[in-house]
Amino acid sequence: MSTTSTSLAGIADGKAPTLRIVPARHPLQLFGTLLAVALILIALQSVLGNPRWGWGTFADWFFARPVLEGLARTLWLTALGTGLGFALGTLLALARVSGSPLLAAVSWGYVWLFRSIPLLVLLLLLNNLGYLYSTIELGVPFTGISLFSYPTTQLIGVFTAAVLGLTLNQAAFSAEVIRGGILSVDHGQSEAAAALGLPRGRQIRRIILPQAMRSILPAAFNDVIGLAKSTSVVYVLALPELFYTVQVIYRRNLEVVPLLMVATVWYLVILTVLSLLQQRVEKRFARGQLQRERSVSRVVSRPVSRPPVARVPAVRPLITSPQAASTGAAVSLQGVSKAFGDQTVLDDVHLELKAGSVTVLIGPSGAGKSTLLRLINHLEHADGGFVTVGGQLVGYRRDGDTLYELRESEIRRRRADVGMVFQNFNLFPHLTALENIIEAPIAVRGTPRAQAEQQARTLLERVGLADKADAYPRQLSGGQQQRIAIARALALQPKVLLFDEPTSALDPELVAEVLGVIEELSRSGTTLVIVTHELAFARRVADHVVMMDQGRVIEQGSPDALFERPRQQRTADFLAKTL
Repeated sequence: MSTTSTSLAGIADGKAPTLRIVPARHPLQLFGTLLAVALILIALQSVLGNPRWGWGTFADWFFARPVLEGLARTLWLTALGTGLGFALGTLLALARVSGSPLLAAVSWGYVWLFRSIPLLVLLLLLNNLGYLYSTIELGVPFTGISLFSYPTTQLIGVFTAAVLGLTLNQAAFSAEVIRGGILSVDHGQSEAAAALGLPRGRQIRRIILPQAMRSILPAAFNDVIGLAKSTSVVYVLALPELFYTVQVIYRRNLEVVPLLMVATVWYLVILTVLSLLQQRVEKRFARGQLQRERSVSRVVSRPVSRPPVARVPAVRPLITSPQAASTGAAVSLQGVSKAFGDQTVLDDVHLELKAGSVTVLIGPSGAGKSTLLRLINHLEHADGGFVTVGGQLVGYRRDGDTLYELRESEIRRRRADVGMVFQNFNLFPHLTALENIIEAPIAVRGTPRAQAEQQARTLLERVGLADKADAYPRQLSGGQQQRIAIARALALQPKVLLFDEPTSALDPELVAEVLGVIEELSRSGTTLVIVTHELAFARRVADHVVMMDQGRVIEQGSPDALFERPRQQRTADFLAKTL
């Protein structure tokens, strides 16, 4: 009673009492720990104290030259099987997810076949391939023309058969691991990379695979460890790798257990090294996530203080010179239609957007606004009609009454003039803010890296985030991520900039900072096309407002005319519910 009174008195006096904290006890955890220690000691005493294990013989042979030579062959087989297997597996995975039905079918057939054949059987088949084909010949089918011919038994020896068998087997399993990793990457990442005009190969190498690695690596290293142990199967080819070498030795001296322990311990060493390597590689490909976790831990460890007052950051003008104005391009949509299956999303849309104008698309969800944006930069293909930007067809060339789709390289070149800011930001999480911004100028425009970094830092300063150049997306708030996405789109100096509901994924407190950047950008001369539900913002910045419903343009006009005097009842009803 007196203790409680003293504590309460201390609080009443405004003095913080000094209290001793006693952590909760967990007797079951203590019991489990003691039991584990006892079992470990029993196991060690059983192994080290039993002379029949033959530790003297083990020590004599552990570093013996034949054993080390066998170990070297095991490591060499593991390295070749891993490198060649994953290289082939990557190609198979990319073929499986490609748009070609034939490539996907070939990849699936390969995986089905070589996952079905036991490795032991595959090795024996390859070693006896000379009985089936006396020569290996490369030529033109059904013509008798031969480009290369060599005796099979001379071309495929024991070591070659072992490498081929391990590679073919490993590729089948690694292809599925890599395919799963690719499928785990959000589709928005591919769209963002495509919208920036990045070449397909660079999209895969710089954007997709680095993110897929977080899913690929655990299963891939399991496969590598399994491959290291599977090399023991090549003993059927009489290839003196580690396990076969140990067998030869214990058949001579009859010290079976000590020699088996030699092989076991070396396999444990290999597994340990691979496990440590796995940790380092996983850490390398999880930079953004690790930075986020460290950031959160630092925030949690700080003493509690008064929360800061939210404010909109200062944004420098985005117009850098008088010549920067009027750099936009006119956008024209002529009879554009688009359907997904039986659902018509756009129905005979006609629009003319002036160069340098600010057009806002409004309407209920499902009206086709986002699809219309994606047609402008050819992320979606129109079923009918066409789109032009600056007088040039988007995605096609015209020959009479026929439109021919352009090659991907030409589409990317034209797409670079049409930037896009997505609803969910779609920043590349494994790249810093600066790296997100410089990726496209370097790859698409050929800008030197030093110049691209200088331009990126200027853009970061203008969107109020100069101090976030080295931050990863997960370390940023939603509003900051969207401003980085705007800077990334501006880095290519596009003539048209598309915004797909840029504030819908943000908390209300963060909306103002993004709208402030867009409002400043509306005076830059770039043609803006904005899909938004922020009607007050639309009224303030737009030159032209388009009302859409059920895939059609219901009406369009100036903000004052459309908001104050709508001609269509559907527009009036929509505004009455949303304003």
